[in-house]
Amino acid sequence: MLESVGSLTGGPWIYAVVALSVLLDVFLPVLPSGVLIITAATATAAGTGAAAGQVTHEVPSILALTLSAATASVLGDLVAYRIAWRGGERLDRAIARSRRLTSAQERLGGALSRSSGGILVVIARFAPAGRSIVSFAAGTAHRRVREFLPWSALAGVAWAGYSVALGYFGGQWLGASWLATGVSLLALFAAGAGAAFLMRRPAERAS
Repeated sequence: MLESVGSLTGGPWIYAVVALSVLLDVFLPVLPSGVLIITAATATAAGTGAAAGQVTHEVPSILALTLSAATASVLGDLVAYRIAWRGGERLDRAIARSRRLTSAQERLGGALSRSSGGILVVIARFAPAGRSIVSFAAGTAHRRVREFLPWSALAGVAWAGYSVALGYFGGQWLGASWLATGVSLLALFAAGAGAAFLMRRPAERAS
């Protein structure tokens, strides 16, 4: 596992690949940004846990990996937010056809202006496609950027930190194996399922 993961994640280019994947998955939620982050963090755990002289490849920096993922997350949110803010008939029609986007837009109407309402942005970052829904909904609802940006930043840091921690500590505790990566991914998917459940509850109560 150590050599195969190292060959995939060694070198500074991994930060650019992770950042690009995270940046674009607001538009293409199927991109494996979480998988990339966890794999790179597992490689870091393998490298730091190995004896001197055993590692023949570079391993990613935990801090740089977290910062690149969090920064790209916020930038992607802002791009989607600005596109939705400017709108257009085609985008308006697409949102009107999506029950999830319409519901999120209604719920975000006053949530971001409340001190605790923006936590929805943080929760949505962990849910499948939740980041896309919330970013577009905030833009179409014309929420002010100072109401959206701090929560987006908190969501990006929380998600990136959680994903990196899963890969790193999974590699530390379970060793440099595909089992460690698989367990970490299961934990990431479990968090996503929990976040999706929390996002649905207010809508179910409202109906």
